[in-house]
Amino acid sequence: MLNGNDYVDRSYRTLQAGSDLRYFRVRVKETDLAIGIDNDSYDDSLIALCENEIRRLRAGLEAYIDVHPEFRSALAPLDLLPGAPPIAVSMGKAGWQAGVGPMAAVAGAFAEAVGLTLKEKVKQVIVENGGDIYMDTSSPRLVLVFAGQSSFSHRIALRIHPDESPLGICTSSGTVGPSLSFGKADAVVIKGTNTALADAVATGAGNRIQTQDDFMQAIEYAQKIPGVTGVLAVAGEHLAAWGSIELVPL
Repeated sequence: MLNGNDYVDRSYRTLQAGSDLRYFRVRVKETDLAIGIDNDSYDDSLIALCENEIRRLRAGLEAYIDVHPEFRSALAPLDLLPGAPPIAVSMGKAGWQAGVGPMAAVAGAFAEAVGLTLKEKVKQVIVENGGDIYMDTSSPRLVLVFAGQSSFSHRIALRIHPDESPLGICTSSGTVGPSLSFGKADAVVIKGTNTALADAVATGAGNRIQTQDDFMQAIEYAQKIPGVTGVLAVAGEHLAAWGSIELVPL
């Protein structure tokens, strides 16, 4: 069973505040998504659509892991077996690009897959999966940065412009949540054109940070990967940024 997305404390979701969006939560087993849809497009049937899509994605991925258990445990890029489902292919490709195992991309891959399904029926969609976000919006947005005990936590946000959509905004932390990280950054946020990739790169960049002295090597790693458009790293009282990162104080 998949269990890489079981961060229990999601109280940050109470801060969702887009007045033009209707928010709802969809949870299937360990997959727990917060979704925002533009008010004009919202319909109750979208909840069932999301649930069915999550079940379909999970069934395909779980069946694949049954025949290729290394896919779940690998910490380095992995060649896939013939017939791997699209969700596994997306994760595997992201892992190769970022130099990490495919499960490092699971939350971002699910967020994007559900977001793309919804986008066929709605004008704007935001899907958040444990801090990893797929966004396709025609309005400016602010994405709050949660960085554990850092003084920057909940005090800065990323401004997202409509012309950046669709995009992924994914966060890795060595101090918050249960996800495996070999680093000690409070938050590494990656913006990218693909959400699975942004998720995998966030893990790879986070693994490289033990102290603020490691910011540059993490940023240099991320900026060389095609599809990455911005990097924000936070550790304690220090932060560094590169690329399309517009910070807004709160």
